[in-house]
Amino acid sequence: MSAGGGGTKAIIAALLANLGIAVAKFIGFAVTGASSMLAEAVHSVADTANQGLLLLGGKRASRAATREHPFGYGRDRYFYAFVVALLLFTLGAVFAIYEGLHKLAAPEPLTSPLVAVVILLVAIGLEGFSFRTAVGESRPLKGDRSWWRFIRQATAPELPVVLLEDFGALIGLVLALGGIGLTVLTGDPVWDAVGTIGIGLLLAVIAIVLVVEMKSLLIGEGALPPVVDRIVAELEAVPDVRRCIHLRTQYLGPDELLVAAKIALSPGLPVERVARAIDDAEARVRAAVPEVRLMYLEPDLDRTPVGTGGGQ
Repeated sequence: MSAGGGGTKAIIAALLANLGIAVAKFIGFAVTGASSMLAEAVHSVADTANQGLLLLGGKRASRAATREHPFGYGRDRYFYAFVVALLLFTLGAVFAIYEGLHKLAAPEPLTSPLVAVVILLVAIGLEGFSFRTAVGESRPLKGDRSWWRFIRQATAPELPVVLLEDFGALIGLVLALGGIGLTVLTGDPVWDAVGTIGIGLLLAVIAIVLVVEMKSLLIGEGALPPVVDRIVAELEAVPDVRRCIHLRTQYLGPDELLVAAKIALSPGLPVERVARAIDDAEARVRAAVPEVRLMYLEPDLDRTPVGTGGGQ
């Protein structure tokens, strides 16, 4: 997942929107008895809790490094985003599928479906506002990448999570609206149950995507090839550095990149010039790639054939 940015504005917008939507959906379920409305209400509760967890993760990740955690707590953001994915699956997807199957086995007629339709239309407007805010926050970080590549490559977990949650919420609302609409048109409440199951399956897919991405970040991801190439170029631009023999990178947090490299120096350098070359190399890399927070360079003689160094 590359490029930081916590997207706090998008998280708060999503939290407020989902909180209001959840209350409205529960009222709608109480009035209509629509299972798709209940599934959407639980979905909104899960999303509200998820945004709270993302804010908590950002706060805990900002703690200073300690003796037990010398590299800091940056990965707390990944951990809480992973918990968000699990909640989305268990509290959202599993409940919706269970409720849909239950109503499919024992269909119940809807009462006052117009109330549900109005609430869903209002919810679509609010979710649209939240989604638009997340898109606006993400666009500068996305660059010329596709949205899918941005979600797969972003090192800051908050924006991809909010984007997928809001997108899923909008599709889920359309499914709920379709289920209730078909139930009204056909008089068969089975369509409400089908819409509910569709919501559950949608949430399951989104949750699985998030689990896979957050697991990858928790294990530890390296920098993307363009960033690696930039680091190598800056190292090799130092006059006394002949080449980068090998390089390893890993994100300790969304904006904290660890770099470890072995560099071949010109033979016969005095200690002072070795130290100066390392200092110059660190300064150049940090200026070119600001997210490099920790850097360890090992000087060595060039004993390997030309063309086998660089990269990871």
